[in-house]
Amino acid sequence: MPELPEVETVRSGLAPALTGAKVKAVRVFDSRSLKRHPGGVEDFIATMVESKILGVVRRGKFLWMPIELPKSKDTGHKLALVGHLGMSGQMLLRTPGFAEDKLTRVIIDVETPSGEPVELRFIDQRIFGSLAIDELVETPDKKPGGYSDGVGAGQWWQTLIPASAAHISRDPLDVDFDDSFVLAKFKKKNSGIKRVLLDQQTVSGVGNIYADEALWLSKLHYDQPAASLSSAKAKELLASVREILAKAVTQGGTSFDEQYKNVNGESGYFAVSLNAYGMTGLPCKRCGKPIKRDAWMNRGSHFCPNCQKLRG
Repeated sequence: MPELPEVETVRSGLAPALTGAKVKAVRVFDSRSLKRHPGGVEDFIATMVESKILGVVRRGKFLWMPIELPKSKDTGHKLALVGHLGMSGQMLLRTPGFAEDKLTRVIIDVETPSGEPVELRFIDQRIFGSLAIDELVETPDKKPGGYSDGVGAGQWWQTLIPASAAHISRDPLDVDFDDSFVLAKFKKKNSGIKRVLLDQQTVSGVGNIYADEALWLSKLHYDQPAASLSSAKAKELLASVREILAKAVTQGGTSFDEQYKNVNGESGYFAVSLNAYGMTGLPCKRCGKPIKRDAWMNRGSHFCPNCQKLRG
């Protein structure tokens, strides 16, 4: 499933073309990709057509685009187009007439501020992802809802977040991420530290890949109780998470198959930098002992049994 670096790569690719773009038409080829939109296909199309996309925003693995409705449709509600990538969702930018992308579920035709026609294609093999229009609500701390690379500063939508994402914690690359808040949560949780890292209400944006990588970097066993970490070790772990996520963002995320693509249909390159995830049986780059994979929560945990020992 895409994690923060993959979603940020998509966000940064969409933003230049879609910020300020006007929606001209919407084509829905599979209504299942609108399953999270409560109004159904007709309402989705009616709301989106003639709306203006104001920016592209991300919090953790959650992506949304605030929209401005034409006066004839404005009901006073503050809305956003929300994109759930799920396991296999892709959002690609194509010029009209570009070759067909297999498994395209929805196409949103837009006109950029410079007058160029662009197609936003939503492709999804497994249909776990979706598009939906959601109401925007104020963030509890009155700070920006997510990362938009400076776009929207001072605008009405900057401190808003989709209602469906309001429960999600800030991610470690967010300038308003509160280390002390997260560290305090660690102290209250006896669950294994990896389970806590994957709890999106504690830290957002971290999934299986980057959790394994951050834990390897910090020399922590995935099942070490979060509450048992010393303050220094917990801070080291958060620093490792930031380092891993930031490095992956610069390399366009990680891709092991055809599921994850950026907006141009290209794969990420961070896989060549992995130290633990997917390295089962290979020598640990730190000590030389074989990396092990344990079955964990219907997936796997990759770690070095020598460097990352479970401590009592």
